[in-house]
Amino acid sequence: MNTVKKLNSVLDSVKASFIGKDEIIDLLGISLVARENAFLLGPPGTAKSAIIRSLSDSIKGGKNFEYLLTRFTEPNEIFGPFDIRKLKEGELVTNTEGMMPEAAMVFFDEIFNANSAILNSLLMALNEKIFRRGRETKKLPALMFVGASNVLPEDEALNALLDRFLIRVRCDYVDTDVLEEVLIAGWKLETTTASEKPSITPDEILQLQHESKKVDLLPIRKQYVDLIHNLRNTGVNISDRRAVKVQNLMAASALMCNRTAANVSDLWVLKYIWDTEEQIEILAGIIDTIIEKDDSPQAHPQALFNKVPNAEELIKEVTHLTDRWQATDLSFEEQNVIKDKLRYVQNRSNWIKNKEHKQHIQQAIESLWQLILKTI
Repeated sequence: MNTVKKLNSVLDSVKASFIGKDEIIDLLGISLVARENAFLLGPPGTAKSAIIRSLSDSIKGGKNFEYLLTRFTEPNEIFGPFDIRKLKEGELVTNTEGMMPEAAMVFFDEIFNANSAILNSLLMALNEKIFRRGRETKKLPALMFVGASNVLPEDEALNALLDRFLIRVRCDYVDTDVLEEVLIAGWKLETTTASEKPSITPDEILQLQHESKKVDLLPIRKQYVDLIHNLRNTGVNISDRRAVKVQNLMAASALMCNRTAANVSDLWVLKYIWDTEEQIEILAGIIDTIIEKDDSPQAHPQALFNKVPNAEELIKEVTHLTDRWQATDLSFEEQNVIKDKLRYVQNRSNWIKNKEHKQHIQQAIESLWQLILKTI
């Protein structure tokens, strides 16, 4: 199994456990390959920590570090205490065992609670992947930093912290239509052991990070430059530094689709470089319009999410749901999941432009509903 396929298997496993969070999980995968930091914004109870923990646990052989920041968090809690033996000899050396400077995956919950005592060190770690304390300087092995918060920062000093996270994604409660599916997946997550899940090593991720640097961005360079100009004119502040770094995300998107060159669909990652919540819809509107015109093969699945549904894919889904329903060992919960998915497909079918295709799919959907009613 090649490394791209291996990471996609890990992401698919996490998606199966967290229904309705595919967008977030794919973005975390992109960030991992691009070696860029990601920030999750959302209320408590939206599985932010659980998603990160599940992804971190799938990276075997690397250490994880997770910490809930408060206004009183001290440097020792993040970076480790000073080594007492060295201190007696007059040296200030940090004992980093089990702490952030040794971790492959780092997650800071309530990141904007960071106080002045740790802020400068955090900024350097996030930006340069370097730990500096007194005379100590250490290159960090972190593959990616993830931050989370319920709110965006208001303090200017903390805005500098947000700026260190290239990807920003909102994590909301799932739609009530799929709540039952969420409950089933959550229950399975509670009873599944780590050994049963796909995994990947830090070295394999480093290999992917290296491969992503070889992706050819020339095919979309002009569209990207035009898009940056357009976004700046719209009021979205994209510095030259961020514009350069976003290229890492586009390259990672291409690599995750097993491509050696980027195409227009890889511009989808720009929807997640907002500074304020008001910019989310603006970015989505501009970028979705560009992506919709693209007919490149091997487009990233998330780029196609808001496109007009593919009639062939919908009829395949209806056929799959019909086959599933006819299985004799379905539980009551699994039956409800099929019905929920059928309702979703039914709603999507209303957007199909070709009348003949639309009629064919809706007839198949109606036939399955009739079958369901007879069974019940």
